[in-house]
Amino acid sequence: MDQNITGAVDSAKPPGPNVTRYGASHGVVGRLVTIIGQRLALAVASLFVVSVIIFGSVTLLPGNYATAVLGQSATPETVAAFERELGLDRPAVERYVTWISGAVRGDFGASFTSRGDNKRYVSTIVAPRLFNTLFLASIVALIAVPLSIFLGVLCAYYRNGWVDRILNSTTLTAISVPEFFIAYILTYMVIMRDNFVMTGLAQALPSWLSEWLGAVFAGIPALPILADVSAGMTLEDRLWMCALPALTLGLVTVAYMMRMTRAAIMNLLATPYVEMAHLKGVSPFSVIVRHALPNAWGPIAYVVTVNLAYLITGVVVVEVVFVYPGAGQLLVDAVRSRDIPVVQACTLIFASAYILLNLVTDIVTILTNPRLLHPR
Repeated sequence: MDQNITGAVDSAKPPGPNVTRYGASHGVVGRLVTIIGQRLALAVASLFVVSVIIFGSVTLLPGNYATAVLGQSATPETVAAFERELGLDRPAVERYVTWISGAVRGDFGASFTSRGDNKRYVSTIVAPRLFNTLFLASIVALIAVPLSIFLGVLCAYYRNGWVDRILNSTTLTAISVPEFFIAYILTYMVIMRDNFVMTGLAQALPSWLSEWLGAVFAGIPALPILADVSAGMTLEDRLWMCALPALTLGLVTVAYMMRMTRAAIMNLLATPYVEMAHLKGVSPFSVIVRHALPNAWGPIAYVVTVNLAYLITGVVVVEVVFVYPGAGQLLVDAVRSRDIPVVQACTLIFASAYILLNLVTDIVTILTNPRLLHPR
């Protein structure tokens, strides 16, 4: 009888702290794996839908590629033979299945601009251009991300002060101006470095103002206007050639990320635990860095990842302005020449990069937000 009572009492005791801790951590890991699996499945489904849209959009383009290449005087037999050689005579569904199955393996087919025995495969054309785009995006990200977070913390620390107002006004101007306009302004400043004195504007201005502006323009480095990079360049020469495109992209991305960092920290400064830290006598800088900033990593990571996706997919305009041999410039050239396989490959790669970075954003947001990681 006593043994039964003792066993019942022991079974009624709550589990020890180690058991509870193990069960909680095991539940969090399982929940995290489930959420990541759901996000991954959603990313794959989104990529499939995007691939269908890309293929359908390119297929529905007006005009006929064979007629555009051979000319309007080509006979129907010649056009049919040309389409048969390129595989354009097959049904759209069959062409899509062939294309997407090859794309999964990294094989995007051959470029339409090369035929016969001198075929150039799309993967060999896109790979060096994609490397150039990733190199430019990496340089901008390595500088822009820490700089924007530092400036955001600085604005939050000196909120409503002259530092905050100057940085906010500058970044708001950078956001409001299109990238191509910033690129042209920077190009104009480099050109005026040696030619400002000879312009009509310099002659119309007062002499003191003309001399001052001439000294300002003379202090600008002689950066290359055309970013003509090549495979055999050293790292130093490549960085020098990428200076103007990187500066153009950096001005826009730093502006977005800095403002979002400031907004995320400012929202947390009004929370009760931050006010309690103030009441305990914690310094304002420690409140921002040790209390507000760690809880703001979720929205900061989101805006950083979105801007990284922009750096990879939104560099088309900047690459065209500076004639930078990246994937964006290749996409524009392929659209002009109606090189359908190259257009499909570039757009699918851009879409994949954007979806992948958004997936990383979701995971980072969940890991840094306890309310999402431990839902009630």
